[in-house]
Amino acid sequence: MDKNAALLDRFAALPEAPGTGVGEALLRCWSEPHRRYHTRAHLAAVLDRLDELTAAGEGGRVRPVALAAWCHDAVYDPRAPDNEERSARLAEALLDADPDRDEVARLVRLTADHAPADGDANGAALCDADLAVLAGPPEAYAAYAAEVRQEYGFVPDADFRAGRAEVLRQLLVAPRLFRTDYGAGRWESTARFNVRSELRLLTG
Repeated sequence: MDKNAALLDRFAALPEAPGTGVGEALLRCWSEPHRRYHTRAHLAAVLDRLDELTAAGEGGRVRPVALAAWCHDAVYDPRAPDNEERSARLAEALLDADPDRDEVARLVRLTADHAPADGDANGAALCDADLAVLAGPPEAYAAYAAEVRQEYGFVPDADFRAGRAEVLRQLLVAPRLFRTDYGAGRWESTARFNVRSELRLLTG
């Protein structure tokens, strides 16, 4: 089974899944040729981490959180500052009559800063699943960082290093990267190690 078919099967398996046309439209977005990190592989990884959180009892409401995962980077232009907002609007359009439409759009907007409110189980699950890439093994983290650099290939190296370093510093000053107890226990220390290591490489 190819990757597209496998992902569409996962979409169809959602509780009361929207029509197949919605999944196909989203998958076309995730397959755009300019993407290097924000690809179908990232979508699949986020869905996998959501399954992991759900198995641990911290996945939030499965349907809206999974739909938000499908929508959260559906619009991705590295030159644009408002991809999360545009992705949320796309979700609102594609899920026009869906009972979870507003919740899905709200969750997508949260991925702009990954700062869900205390008690927001849905937001914590989506944000943790999205950030779980930070806690990968060293070779996987290095591949992630390289793919991000490729997406920003139009940015001069010095400017990229400065901008990326600031993003990493903002991550490190957060009291917690992960808002679920599972994420904090399983991913926090490794993620901070990886982020600190990349920051050292960028800043010499």
